[in-house]
Amino acid sequence: MTVPVPVVAAPEVSAAAPSRVTVHVAGSVVTPGVYELASGARVHEAIDRAGGMIGDADVDTLNLAAPLADGSRIYVPAVGEDVSAVALIEMPFVASAVDAGPVGPVNVNRATAADLVDLPGVGPATSTAIITERQRNGPFLSVDDLERVPGIGPAKLASIRDLVTV
Repeated sequence: MTVPVPVVAAPEVSAAAPSRVTVHVAGSVVTPGVYELASGARVHEAIDRAGGMIGDADVDTLNLAAPLADGSRIYVPAVGEDVSAVALIEMPFVASAVDAGPVGPVNVNRATAADLVDLPGVGPATSTAIITERQRNGPFLSVDDLERVPGIGPAKLASIRDLVTV
């Protein structure tokens, strides 16, 4: 006589855990530090995790709706603070042990001003505008997003399209 064995479905296991981002929040916040948030989180959520802004925070200097990128640094300046030399949203940069020169397209979310001026038709003013745009409004999600930078129109974008990446 065969005894039937009950079939119990195994619990469903996700192939990948929810993606997370780790960011550094600094400046005029209650508790500056490194925080882990869900992928797709926004600047305002990182600031909230840091306890929120303190009284002298200049809320108008940041795009609170900008998406976070893993390894970013969010700096909340104080009202009246000179932020011309401070990156408000600094994208991660991975340095190689040996500077072997360009090995591929320039990542506009990580590039320095010096990297950007090497692109055809991109001078100091445009490279500064690219960096300012990504600091204020978050990373470029596609190469086409470069058109939101003052000084980059369809013609300039077409000339650098194959030389840049996000």
